[in-house]
Amino acid sequence: MNPIPVMINGMPGNMASTVASHAQKNRRFKVIPHSLTGPEITQSEYSVDSQRFRLIKPDKREEAIEEIKKSEHQFICVDYTHPSAVNENALFYCRHHLPFVMGTTGGDRRHLKETVLSSPIPAVVAANMAKQIVGFQAMMAYAADNFPDLFKEYSITIRESHQKAKADTSGTARAMIGYFNKLGIPVVEEEIIKERDPERQKNALGVPEQYLSGHAWHTYTLVSDDQTVTFQFTHNVNGRDIYAKGTLDAVVFLFNKITQGAKGTVFTMLDVLKGNSAA
Repeated sequence: MNPIPVMINGMPGNMASTVASHAQKNRRFKVIPHSLTGPEITQSEYSVDSQRFRLIKPDKREEAIEEIKKSEHQFICVDYTHPSAVNENALFYCRHHLPFVMGTTGGDRRHLKETVLSSPIPAVVAANMAKQIVGFQAMMAYAADNFPDLFKEYSITIRESHQKAKADTSGTARAMIGYFNKLGIPVVEEEIIKERDPERQKNALGVPEQYLSGHAWHTYTLVSDDQTVTFQFTHNVNGRDIYAKGTLDAVVFLFNKITQGAKGTVFTMLDVLKGNSAA
């Protein structure tokens, strides 16, 4: 199989850079040396390992993408930009017939899905690209669907800790709310405890210092009304490699779906895990 051309957007952001580093070392991919970036970025170029990337600001991207398409007629975009750019970027990709993997959280997710469904391209859209965590969520979804109100008389504390620069509440934590609601616990997004203070993360939670700038720790603690029973679910991720590997698997999955003729379809990471299609 020829390498899959991929354009990784969001540099010099950490997640986009991590995906680029992994992709450059993987023969399955050809990394395009351009990256869409935000209006606040002052630099025009950025290096990841041995490769230099041209950074393209929003006011230059229409012209730039047409230039790129002259040499790369078909490629897949990976988006790790900013929550505020999610919907605008999706419209841009669809307008230019660029299939994409949306790893950026936030934005209007319903509008995001509608944008793809009414377009001629497919996309993978997921709040979490870590396959193992997606598998854990699938187990929770099974429990919620098959054992409704299992924890009806329990209370819950949801705590998520991410690097200080993360702008929004964890998409994974938000997704888990729906499962716990079905299991009988009336919790809402505003009740999620969002940790962003590095000192507290290090001293109170125990996040290793070298991962303060890149981690995702989640703990869900369920306690019975009489305080005699406690259940706790925890998944702690240090670094970003797990998400980069899942993202590249999603690119391969999407490429295969494109070759099969998929259009106007939204896939999830659960589809990537299963290796089959679902809108």
